[in-house]
Amino acid sequence: MGITSGPRHVAALFALYLCAFGTAAPAAEPAIAPASRAEATKIIADMRRVVADDGVERLEKVRIGGIDQWVSIRGNDRRNPVLLMLHGGPGWVSMPTSWYFQRGWEEYFTVVQWDQRGAGKTYVDNDPAAIAPTMTRERMVDDTVEMVAWLRREFGKDKVFVLGQSWGSYLGLELAQRKPQWLHAYIGMGQVTDAPESERRGWAWTLAQARRDGNAEAIAELESLAPYAQGDAPVSLVDLMQQRKWLNYYGGMVHNRRGGEAEGAAIRLSPEYRDEDVEKIWIANDFSVGHLLAGVLTLDMGRVQQLDCPLLLFLGRHDYNVSSSLAAEWFERVQAPSKKLVWFEDSAHEVMNEEPGKTLLSLVRYARPIAERAGDAPPE
Repeated sequence: MGITSGPRHVAALFALYLCAFGTAAPAAEPAIAPASRAEATKIIADMRRVVADDGVERLEKVRIGGIDQWVSIRGNDRRNPVLLMLHGGPGWVSMPTSWYFQRGWEEYFTVVQWDQRGAGKTYVDNDPAAIAPTMTRERMVDDTVEMVAWLRREFGKDKVFVLGQSWGSYLGLELAQRKPQWLHAYIGMGQVTDAPESERRGWAWTLAQARRDGNAEAIAELESLAPYAQGDAPVSLVDLMQQRKWLNYYGGMVHNRRGGEAEGAAIRLSPEYRDEDVEKIWIANDFSVGHLLAGVLTLDMGRVQQLDCPLLLFLGRHDYNVSSSLAAEWFERVQAPSKKLVWFEDSAHEVMNEEPGKTLLSLVRYARPIAERAGDAPPE
């Protein structure tokens, strides 16, 4: 009798093939969603677990600025250069979405995510009333200096990389001016420069999109803000949020998306975050914004004309949340021992989430070689 080629017979042969090579054929079962947040985060944690022999995977509190502050430290080889990411916001933490964009970085760097004073897990584990008086730009910069000093001691490194995103780029640029000898390079992403001018450009772009779209509601709300971000007075949070509502709607924060809803939802899948952290993350965000944002919007970091450490800028071509065109203009003026601007053509403000592959490639291509030349990397 000839061999039949019916579907059931093919399936049986396939099962025998798998068994012959020591692999059992999986039973056909319907897809089942995780039963709980705990199960979902365990799946993610298990998938990205650091199993390299010389790896590091730590989640802990560090005493910085007189309070306990949370860090996640992850990497495949402790000999790799250290990279500290300074999250945006204020209060827009990157630790709880790092499970999505960061895993590749960990093969080339020891990556540190830090929930800053008043943000994320650090907010939850401190008394807000007690730390409220300390929520100043000066204290946040001092915390950053302390954190880098701790990392240098903890890992025995003379120099580290610091990547500042959005609000974090203000902290990072301040650090680069104060402690350039501690840095292999400063990496700016969504770089803050002349904040009032950035606000004006973002408003004008958003209004142009609304007019092109014939969006009468958006046009009316945006025109009601005029003149927007004029003079030295900070933009009120009410006006800012009205501008951002429409800027986000037209993709000025995340290219071709209407705001950061996807990133916000992904926070719930963070293995680093307890249920209480997730529940309070937006309370923490509002706390940080309320204490810090207005002052940041008056800053002109474009006054920085020289850095004494290498400079890398990763800019989203469509970033109007913090003007990338303005940051590029500053880049042309600023002097540094070396500097490199990388454009992300399919990104707005959330470069690491929007183009994670190119972000990894750029870190490996432009940042890591600086550490390798300094002898701060294991041999290939």
